[in-house]
Amino acid sequence: QVQLVESGGGLVQPGGSLRLSCAASGFTFNSYWMYWVRQAPGKGLEWVSIINTNGDYTWYTDSVKGRFTISRDNAKNTLYLQMNSLTSEDTAVYYCGKEKTAHTMSRRYEHIDWGQGTQVTVSS
Repeated sequence: QVQLVESGGGLVQPGGSLRLSCAASGFTFNSYWMYWVRQAPGKGLEWVSIINTNGDYTWYTDSVKGRFTISRDNAKNTLYLQMNSLTSEDTAVYYCGKEKTAHTMSRRYEHIDWGQGTQVTVSS
């Protein structure tokens, strides 16, 4: 079955960096668009970044443009999110997601399989 396991979260000081990873299994990774979303304390889900099947299309929400980089290694079945210049506003649980339908980008929560999330806390 589909498994998405995030890792790499933790506590980091403002201005610091983290790299999140999402290990995927149970499906043909290189056939699916992938997502990162986050949920800050007391807030709803926020789309962070999207990447297509071969990595040549990416999208970022405005607040992370120039600081975050999404990438994927289809040979390793792994999705990444490099996060630089972190601020307290980036504190959230970060989830990776897989589109349920191959070669499709719906950007609808109910059409996406989600991992369990990893906590990122930015604080001095």
